[in-house]
Amino acid sequence: MTALMTDTHSFESSALGGLLTDDTFWPAEPRSLNELGLSITFVEALLVKTIHQTGTISGRNVATRLGLPFRIVEPIVDALRVRKFVAHVRPAAFNDYYYSLTELGQKRAQQHFSQCSYVGPAPVPLSDYTLSVEAQAAGVDPIDRDQLRESLSRISYQDELLDQLGPAINSNTGLFLFGPPGNGKTTIARSLTRCLGQEIWIPHAILDDGNLIKLKDDAFHREAPIPEGDGSMLNSQEWDKRWVRIQRPSVVVGGELVMDNLEVRHDARSNMCEAPLQMKSNCGCLLIDDFGRQRIAPEELLNRWIVPLENRCDYLTLPTGKKIQIPFEQLIIFSTNLNPDDLVDEAFLRRVPYKIFVDDPTPAEFRVLMKTVASQMGFPDTPEASEHLLAFYQSNQRPPRRCHPRDLLTQVANFCRYRNLPLTLRPEYLDQACRNYFSAL
Repeated sequence: MTALMTDTHSFESSALGGLLTDDTFWPAEPRSLNELGLSITFVEALLVKTIHQTGTISGRNVATRLGLPFRIVEPIVDALRVRKFVAHVRPAAFNDYYYSLTELGQKRAQQHFSQCSYVGPAPVPLSDYTLSVEAQAAGVDPIDRDQLRESLSRISYQDELLDQLGPAINSNTGLFLFGPPGNGKTTIARSLTRCLGQEIWIPHAILDDGNLIKLKDDAFHREAPIPEGDGSMLNSQEWDKRWVRIQRPSVVVGGELVMDNLEVRHDARSNMCEAPLQMKSNCGCLLIDDFGRQRIAPEELLNRWIVPLENRCDYLTLPTGKKIQIPFEQLIIFSTNLNPDDLVDEAFLRRVPYKIFVDDPTPAEFRVLMKTVASQMGFPDTPEASEHLLAFYQSNQRPPRRCHPRDLLTQVANFCRYRNLPLTLRPEYLDQACRNYFSAL
């Protein structure tokens, strides 16, 4: 039974059969077992495990669960029936049957589960995944100033920031966003993903040399609708159901980041692997938030990424000891309250070519922020509230932050609700919010 996990896949790659246009990569539906890039041994094992998990299921439903065309699955099911692993239960619609496992099939399923417990859409070969990333990499189509402005339309920023961020995004390399806390660095970084263009395709899982790597992660990957057919060849053809269309990923990690998150993680019990963060963020954005405060030293983290940032590819070690090369194609952003010069050496700073300072809001911007937040929360227009807070900052030698209008007005709203008072930005209410919000010994 070791053949399942050691089978080499020396098939002609389907190259996804995909169609490339100016903005779309389309994984075409495989027409034969050869185009799957998977061995028949692996497909049989996945099929038997799927039937074992469901009990009784029709052939077409098995094909749907595996993400494979029924015309590929049907002869494999028939072969398993001839070999007494599955049996007909009753007829189904469209010349199909309901199947269940025989006693011999149950034993075979247990053997397959002991080798790998994965059940779900069939994986794609690593070579097909690599091709998909290269075709869909962000930065293929440069953005312009109007696109960036649209992406940042929901947040407040200083206008000169546009001409700093735009070239950094088009470089698709790396950038530092640094500056005082509370000024929207994380919000800016999250918004940048919207600049990167259309949705992308990713596989549910990847297989290489018997090692199965789960890629799709619901924590980071949000599914997107399939374009409706418009009569063109691109939209009218079927797609490979082993792939899922998602919005460009935006992976955000903070102080919880450890080195294990950047390597293939193997579960010995299930014999499945989990893709590292850089794979999950390919063709999107990877944000290291609050950089410098992770449980690992900044030098250790950055040394891990010097080669990928330079060569646009990364090398991972599989449980079998085999090393694989994967694309490193994402906009990587380091957000920090600390000066990058104090965190890392010159060798790494050279590989992250853009260092963008996010400064405190000007008084004019602060007034706009106060008006916007007050309107959103239901306060009446009270221009003097902004002047009262700006005077407080000046008298206390405290710089304003972009988060202050939201945080302080939330406290005022909570106080008004507690006292059953109408929402009002009275000076005494703002003073109480400042006493609660700004700690002083």
